[in-house]
Amino acid sequence: MKPTKFLLFTSLLIIAVFVLGLWTSTQFIAKWLAYQPELGPPLLVLKGWPVYAPWKFLFWYFHFGAYAPRQFENALWFSYLGSISGVIFAVYLSLVRARRRKIPTSHGTADWASVDDLKQAGLLNGEGIVIGESATGDYLRHDGPEHVITIAPTRSGKGVGIIIPTLLTWPHSVIVTDIKGENWGVTSGYRKRALKNRVMKFDPTAADGSSVKYNPLEEIRLGTLNEVRDAQNIADILVDPQGTGQLDHWAKTGHALLVGTILHTLYAGEIKQKNLTSVASFLSDPSRSIDQTIVSMLTAKHDPELNNGWVDLAGRKTATHPVVAAAARELMNKSDNERSGVLSTAMSFLGLYRDPIVSANTGVSEFKISDLMHHEDPVSLYLVVPPSDLSRTRPLMRMIINQVGRTLTESLEFKDGKPVAAYRHRLLLLLDEFPALGRLDFFESALAFVAGYGMKVLLVVQSLNQLKKSYGPNNSIMDNCHIRIVFTPNDNETAELISRMLGQKTEIVTNQSYSGNRLNPWLKNMTCSTQETGRPLMTSGEVSILPYEDEIIFVAGHPPIRARKLFYYKDRNFIRRIVPSPDKSDVCSLVELPDRATLTEDPAGLTGTPETMSSVRTNRGADSASEPYSEKADEAEEIEKLEESVASEDAETEEEDDYLQNILVLAQIRETEREESEHDKGIAF
Repeated sequence: MKPTKFLLFTSLLIIAVFVLGLWTSTQFIAKWLAYQPELGPPLLVLKGWPVYAPWKFLFWYFHFGAYAPRQFENALWFSYLGSISGVIFAVYLSLVRARRRKIPTSHGTADWASVDDLKQAGLLNGEGIVIGESATGDYLRHDGPEHVITIAPTRSGKGVGIIIPTLLTWPHSVIVTDIKGENWGVTSGYRKRALKNRVMKFDPTAADGSSVKYNPLEEIRLGTLNEVRDAQNIADILVDPQGTGQLDHWAKTGHALLVGTILHTLYAGEIKQKNLTSVASFLSDPSRSIDQTIVSMLTAKHDPELNNGWVDLAGRKTATHPVVAAAARELMNKSDNERSGVLSTAMSFLGLYRDPIVSANTGVSEFKISDLMHHEDPVSLYLVVPPSDLSRTRPLMRMIINQVGRTLTESLEFKDGKPVAAYRHRLLLLLDEFPALGRLDFFESALAFVAGYGMKVLLVVQSLNQLKKSYGPNNSIMDNCHIRIVFTPNDNETAELISRMLGQKTEIVTNQSYSGNRLNPWLKNMTCSTQETGRPLMTSGEVSILPYEDEIIFVAGHPPIRARKLFYYKDRNFIRRIVPSPDKSDVCSLVELPDRATLTEDPAGLTGTPETMSSVRTNRGADSASEPYSEKADEAEEIEKLEESVASEDAETEEEDDYLQNILVLAQIRETEREESEHDKGIAF
């Protein structure tokens, strides 16, 4: 309503209420005086009741007020009440009109989320990853299939506020990049004991035996149509160790050689250890020349029985793998200098696996990628690398993440036209310092569809500049993350983007102007005007000085949330969940390829002979299904055998060593069980 019309309406309203009160007073006095003729003729008669003009009360008050002062004073209150009611009602309308003007929308409606908004966003359900704390002290958690990204500079509290609380509450499988090993030390004990996870720490630089072992080559489905693709995916990571995506001529030609050599290593019977160390050793064997190495690949009998149906260009059956033969022939056709360059380039990509510690930790596999979602127990895999070895071991970590993304998203089952969960456990990929892994092209594109396979991703980056450095300015990482958590940024670009994401709100600005001498006791004229203007909900400068305890959360389709950080070491619910981490990693299975030599290492950490290990070793066929293993039943059977051996009184002299060995093993098992039982009783989960 325009100001002029509103003023006219208010004035008429006050007059109408005053007249109504005066009329009520007139009728009250007329009734008290019994409608005597001296009151004059009525204005009209309604159903036998005289109705007088409103102003008659004033005339009667001056003529007859002295004869009945008490009655006239009582009737006068109706006039007062009418006048006061009119003024109050007018003030109320003015306040309503003014209040409506405080919520302008002409320049934007940006505002912070309310409690109802938090409920609609599904952040108060009490399940899922921990993303913060509301102003009322409630945990903010998200359990949907959508992905989450956290933009938090170093030392800003992302570990104590998001990563560790999430690991202490997420009950399903998880992969977490743990550069400093802090997450393993704080959360693995609780995940093992209370959440009943298989906890595994993969640290390729660990020489104390605490790391679980993983051999990337054992994920190649040998003897199937997928073997070449699997080998090529491994070679893709090897030739781009830093994830720059820029390959020169030598890297491209070295790629084909690596694919051929990997397949040759897996098929060749004379190569007993099927791992990347063997690939490097084969190419750099000092006992033969380059030409002899090439000839051995060309003439190798990979399939002596001709069961795989390989044929050469002439259509004749061949025992040599066609891809291996092609790679060898391609290298042989090059000049000596180029051949030497290709070989040296390929060897440079395999230098990491010459380290005896890395070689030992990647020589065999004590778990399969499929175990992460299909094992009978949830699996927690911590990828631990000391900061000093981060650059050196980056290719290996990239390879594991790449294999996880590819292996677990190969098939999707449908029932009645709808996708169904073909996995046992959901998987959380918690990738701290995500850009430090380098560019993973497959992972960037996979973010758009991995949620359909039961995988949820939580990425942690220090700034947008760090993300752009690895994935370029037009990457789709942020676009595929439904929830974005922002801590106080250190760079202007991130602060400006956050300010734009928060949006604009509309404010009313009041302008006042005066005329006359300011020293006079009064001013001749004062003009006051208001106008609507737009303002960011937070400017980039205000974002840059966001208090350390605060964070901003963006949930697609909902207003932004100004929340508080969570500090697990200040929260009793999390402090009581901190228990010591295991001394050694768990294992899911000891996987071995066909033709592998018998191993004498016990994946469960027990000392025994190859025969006693048969119950925990699983031979994987060429294309085995991802079925869960029954390690607990196998372990119980092994313990039963040891008990029977110890209880036997007719142990032969020549078996004395084995007998004593079994006693030690059984004692170790019993001591471990006793300690764990006592520890569990003293901890309130």
